[in-house]
Amino acid sequence: MEMHQVRYFLAVARLLNFTRAAEECHVAQPSLTRAIKQLEEEFGGELFRRERNLTHLSELGQRMLPLMQQCFESAQAAKQVATSMKKGALAPLTIALPVTVNIELVLPMLKELVRAFPGLTLKFVRGNSTDVVEHLKKGDADVAFASKLPGEWDRLETWPLFTERYRLAVAPTHPFAANGQAVTPAELKKERIFCRPYCEDFADGVARLATAGIDTDRFHSAGSDTDFVTLLAAGIGVGFAPQSSLSGNVVLVEVEDFEMSRTIYAYGVAGRQRSVAASTFLKMLRAADWFAPSSPIAA
Repeated sequence: MEMHQVRYFLAVARLLNFTRAAEECHVAQPSLTRAIKQLEEEFGGELFRRERNLTHLSELGQRMLPLMQQCFESAQAAKQVATSMKKGALAPLTIALPVTVNIELVLPMLKELVRAFPGLTLKFVRGNSTDVVEHLKKGDADVAFASKLPGEWDRLETWPLFTERYRLAVAPTHPFAANGQAVTPAELKKERIFCRPYCEDFADGVARLATAGIDTDRFHSAGSDTDFVTLLAAGIGVGFAPQSSLSGNVVLVEVEDFEMSRTIYAYGVAGRQRSVAASTFLKMLRAADWFAPSSPIAA
């Protein structure tokens, strides 16, 4: 199968007229007809039903149409990438992240990426988990770096990267930070606990704390992870969060009878052409040492 045959097929499928398709493709009609015939011989059946004043796709043609369209678009995308690389430029790479994921986690990969592709333009989109899914579905994002996304979508490609624990964070001056022992649920009952209501695991976390005997009705709410860490570092309260979301301004302590974790994944869209930069970024994510000493997870 040659690309010119694919182009001719798509033109006829759209126009349903061999003469007009030949004109659009700037080729003699016999040449176009011959190319379609060769495709039919290769596929083992008619692609079009030819009638005097009406041409329409056969059942085989209907099944081949989306595949041929994808084939053609992939070839065009490959040419565009090659042309862009010759010019020292690439299409922008858009990465979707939920508000609960620390961008510091991907900084090492981003540094390598911009070094490898000097002409690359990076764009980041934020939101909740539902927003991240919509960005991927609509093509507003090339890849995503997030925890478990809601809903079922059969085109979503998923690669688990690492699992991290939720930890209790307190100010360095807090008594919990000094005793070096696990905190009991009874001790937590006396504390002002800040929560992260924008977190994907918020409901699960509340349920686990309630099971441990902590009064969840008295929780205080932070508006963002930046506010959350700032409040805790100032000694205004304590709170639970994924380890990578917490900065060096707080101390992490253990809590008895409380175990909670989340897994972070890389996401792409199956069947959608990816740029060289997007493919490279995904490979970097999957090959990364997430528990290296410099990683926020290793703190």
